[in-house]
Amino acid sequence: MTRLAILICALLLSACSRAEMTALNETQRPMRIVSLDYCADQYVLKLADREQILALSPGAQGDFSYMRHAAEGLPSVSPSAEDVLALKPDLVVRAYGGGPRAPALFARAGIPVLEVGWTSKIAGDGPGTVAGTIRHMAEGLGQAPRGEALAAAYHARLAGLSPGPAGETALYATPGGVTSGPGSLVHEMLVAAGLENFQRKPGWRPIPLERLAYETPDRFVFADFDGGAGPWSAARHPLLARRLRETPVTRIDGASTACGAWFAGDAIEAMAERPE
Repeated sequence: MTRLAILICALLLSACSRAEMTALNETQRPMRIVSLDYCADQYVLKLADREQILALSPGAQGDFSYMRHAAEGLPSVSPSAEDVLALKPDLVVRAYGGGPRAPALFARAGIPVLEVGWTSKIAGDGPGTVAGTIRHMAEGLGQAPRGEALAAAYHARLAGLSPGPAGETALYATPGGVTSGPGSLVHEMLVAAGLENFQRKPGWRPIPLERLAYETPDRFVFADFDGGAGPWSAARHPLLARRLRETPVTRIDGASTACGAWFAGDAIEAMAERPE
C-alpha cells in the first residue's frame, strides 16, 4: 500500500468519527485551513483569522501575491496530495492548486474543498462576479459578515470612480511581454475605468509589436512586478521601450490584476486616473 493510500485510509477513519459530531458543530469555523495556490491564498489571508490557517501555498509571498506581506510567518506546503493530507486539514481551499483531480481525491479522504471558482465580471453580485466570489469564499471560511463588509466596500469603490473622457485607448502590458484583450478580467477592469482596450484580439496574447510600429495607444497601463522582465521578453524590445517613453504610462501593482478579487478596485482606480 502506498503512503498516499495509507494517508487516505487514516483520514477516512477520522472523518467517520468526526461525522458523529457534525450535527452539533455545523456553525463551527474550519481551524486547519490549507490553501493550495496563490489565488486561494488571497481570500484565506484576507477573510480568515490567522489562527484558522494551517498552511498556504509556496506562492503566498511571491511578488504576484497581493497579500504577500500578510503571509509572512505562516507555513507553506506543496500542493501535492501526500503533503497536504499529512497535515490533516479540515478544509482545503483552491482555485487551481493540486490539479483537476484534487477535489475528488480530497473528497475521498473526507476533507471538504472550497473552490474559488472563475471570476469574470467586475460589477454585480451573482456567480462569477468579484463581489459574489468574496461572499462565497467568506461563507466557506466561516466569516460571512467579514465577506459582506468587504463586498460592500468593493462596491463603494466602484461607485466612486470618476472615469476619464470616452474613447481614450489603453494597452495593458506586463514585464513578461503579454497583454490582455476582450474576454479577460483585465479587459473588464479597463472598461470599468472608462478606457477602450487597445488590444482588440481576445484573451492573453503577446504585446502587439507589429501594430505598435504604426499605431500607438493614448496610454499604457504597465503592471509592475518585482521580478522585472525576462531577457527574451517583448517588454525589453526597443520599440516598446520607445513607445513607453513617448506615451503616458499608468503603473499599477501587477498583483492587483493577478487574481479576480477585491483588489481589482486598486487597479481600476489607478487606471481611471489620468497620468500627469
